[in-house]
Amino acid sequence: MKLTDFKALTFDCYGTLIDWESGMIDGLKPLTGRAGRSLSRNEILEAHARHESSQQKWTPEKHYCDLLPIVYRRLAEEWNVAVTREECLAYGESVKDWPAFADSAKALQYLKKHYKLVILSNVDNKSFSFSSKKLGVDFDAIYTAEDIGSYKPSDRNFDYMLEKLGTIGVEKRQILHTAESMFHDHVPANRFGLASCWIYRRHADQGFGATMHPGDMPKVDFRFDSMADLVKAHTEELRG
Repeated sequence: MKLTDFKALTFDCYGTLIDWESGMIDGLKPLTGRAGRSLSRNEILEAHARHESSQQKWTPEKHYCDLLPIVYRRLAEEWNVAVTREECLAYGESVKDWPAFADSAKALQYLKKHYKLVILSNVDNKSFSFSSKKLGVDFDAIYTAEDIGSYKPSDRNFDYMLEKLGTIGVEKRQILHTAESMFHDHVPANRFGLASCWIYRRHADQGFGATMHPGDMPKVDFRFDSMADLVKAHTEELRG
């Protein structure tokens, strides 16, 4: 199997192209700064993952920008911090400030010359519009949780993506699903028989950060520590 075998790269966005963990840590500072104890970066991210995943399960129809305020409130309760509704709502709007990884835009601009580029994300459309500007490329298709009415790792999201990609001439065998999250992306990619590429952004860290533990580790077909490394491997393939 080679990178050049594929016609489309389907991307998770947050954690893969956008540095959501740094965005979360910054957005949660008004809360974590008032917690009664010191919280490590991974403690914060893992608590966020628990509440976010639970809320996505219980209210799959809720837009991500409306779900994050509930996560903020659940974290405040866990850490025994009093918060206002305005604080919670502000966190829901913080996605627009989450930064892109330094290599994302340049890598996507290169890959656009060789693939259809597709987003499959657990975000709402308004929030993604801000992230899209940071990524500096026109995606061939964008499928969000708001469009689908459910959140990854639900099979619905992958069924939707595959059905819609079929309408623009992309078959399952031509797709390389490219993502950081084992829980949200690589586990369901395995269920669907999709080839997958792991962008292991957390290679220098412990645990799974802002995503839940996936259980048994899924199979991946390619692994790179960054988008820049993916581009480097692709260029080397082309050189033969």
